[in-house]
Amino acid sequence: MQSLHHDLGTPPAINASGKMTALGGSVLSDGVVTAMGEAARHHVVMDDLMAAVGREIGRATGTEDGCPTTGAASGIAIAVAAVIAGTDLSRIEALPDAGDAPCEVILPRGHSVHFGAPVRQMVALGGGRPVEVGSANKVTADHLAGAIGPRTAALLYVQSHHAVQKGMVSLAQTVEVARAHDLPVIVDAAAEGELRRWPATGADLVIYSGGKAVGGPTSGMICGSAAHMAACRAQYGGIARPMKVGKETLFGLVQALREYGSAPSGGHRPRMEKLAARLADLPGLTTRVVSDEAGRDIHRTELTVDPEAAGRDASELAAELAASGVYLRGHHAVTGRLAIDPRPMNPDEEEQLVDRLTALLDGENNR
Repeated sequence: MQSLHHDLGTPPAINASGKMTALGGSVLSDGVVTAMGEAARHHVVMDDLMAAVGREIGRATGTEDGCPTTGAASGIAIAVAAVIAGTDLSRIEALPDAGDAPCEVILPRGHSVHFGAPVRQMVALGGGRPVEVGSANKVTADHLAGAIGPRTAALLYVQSHHAVQKGMVSLAQTVEVARAHDLPVIVDAAAEGELRRWPATGADLVIYSGGKAVGGPTSGMICGSAAHMAACRAQYGGIARPMKVGKETLFGLVQALREYGSAPSGGHRPRMEKLAARLADLPGLTTRVVSDEAGRDIHRTELTVDPEAAGRDASELAAELAASGVYLRGHHAVTGRLAIDPRPMNPDEEEQLVDRLTALLDGENNR
């Protein structure tokens, strides 16, 4: 029997970019796949399952409760809707029209990111009006405090490699400002892996992707107090209805959370140092090992491309590799740098990556 990859004309990719939505998130463990198969074979009362999965999320994150979502993006919309409408059914059904309820969501300008869609749009889907403060590279606690008014519903903090890292107000300062004004803090920690770290900061609603660091199916979760999570689940009677999560995804998310708690993290530096050494002699490449720009426990092999020696610039090299099914991390391609993320690759895929880079760079120079 031919695989659906073959039938659909979508061959598997070699992902050296990271756990990216554009490349399908994570490759699932056998345990997660089995759990999803188990869910597929039975009916279940979905409200009961949602509550049970919320308890699992709470245990994994060290919070009172959780709310599963289809992803971190929908988590932002649901969290915003929850702080605006709470469990008031009339307000829930009126969203994204917030009416006379406080609906402004304040965020640092350097956190107004595009992660495949604008974070501002996710706020708006939940009925919020995003209010950016400060400058792209300079936001202080005073900027946040000065923007707070009678229509403020929450403060939003984006913990992400997409966000500006320099000159931004800290999460601790954000929580302090929020506490002084009796406002909740929403944290988008989509790709973060330290599940207990971010709720422990005092943030009220923390959002994670289930399909990235956690290693689950395409999914997400919100965690926080029991009251906030009840309000989040209530949004499934409103704007979250088209974002509902299937039973198979819920089972897969729970299994991934259970496996994640016992799985080792990090430890990529030695592997990346060996890879950097192997690639260092290829024409046009300078290699080194770099740590994650957002502070996660991730080490990558960075390739700096000399266009003259390599015969193409970094963007062109990345495009040639992508045409052969190999995807590098190209966040800094315009500055001549590409990166190889070890997390999604198995050893065989790493060898294929080396072979294809060698064929492109060394092969042409030996003709």
